[in-house]
Amino acid sequence: MTMTRNHPKLDEDLYYEGVPDYMTEVYDWAYVDPKRVRLLDRNSVVKTLLFTNDQRLMQSYLDEITPGSRVWQVAHVYGDLVARAADKVGPAGAFHLTDITPIQIEHGSRKLAAKPWTRVVRADAAHWQAEDRPYDLICSFFLLHEVPEDKKYLIVNNILDQLPKGGKAVFVDYHRPHPLQPIGWLLRGVNAWLEPFAKALWDREICTYARNPAAFAWQKKTFFGGVYQRVVVTHA
Repeated sequence: MTMTRNHPKLDEDLYYEGVPDYMTEVYDWAYVDPKRVRLLDRNSVVKTLLFTNDQRLMQSYLDEITPGSRVWQVAHVYGDLVARAADKVGPAGAFHLTDITPIQIEHGSRKLAAKPWTRVVRADAAHWQAEDRPYDLICSFFLLHEVPEDKKYLIVNNILDQLPKGGKAVFVDYHRPHPLQPIGWLLRGVNAWLEPFAKALWDREICTYARNPAAFAWQKKTFFGGVYQRVVVTHA
């Protein structure tokens, strides 16, 4: 399924067509309902949700992008991150953005409309495949904590299966906070209420979702007292 830039807005019901059940049941308010998405897709919202760590976390991904490379970002992110990532890639490279929900494709297409080296595709991160050359860098920015456990396995392995020798994957997501980090207690309540798939990343390392972790080099850095992590995976 492909939705390209400059497509017309959809009828209300079509925003739900083909969206996985877990998205409509758990995240309708945040990622599917077009009215709410239009309210939430702002840098200020991202800054608030990430306790003002947004720029550090985004930069930890952007620093891994080499100008002129081929980059796949596996899901849309609110705010200006996709535009900044595409700008870092530049016209000598290619930046591909996928997402499973029509409204996220609509927003991503609008942000990238003036950048002809970009492509926006409606696709499942667990199954999307590069159609010609492999990607130099693949990024999952705060996606894994939003999907069920079986989907985490599928997404991680689909990403790793597509890395050529020397290629990199970047996972930026939640992590188990240090016991003295008070935000951890707040997040326990938030997870129980709104983020039922997030605690898994407190209990296990991202590398444990990989089918063959030994084939890759794993580098993890944590932020904000362990609340967040960035894992860079290099195909050895």
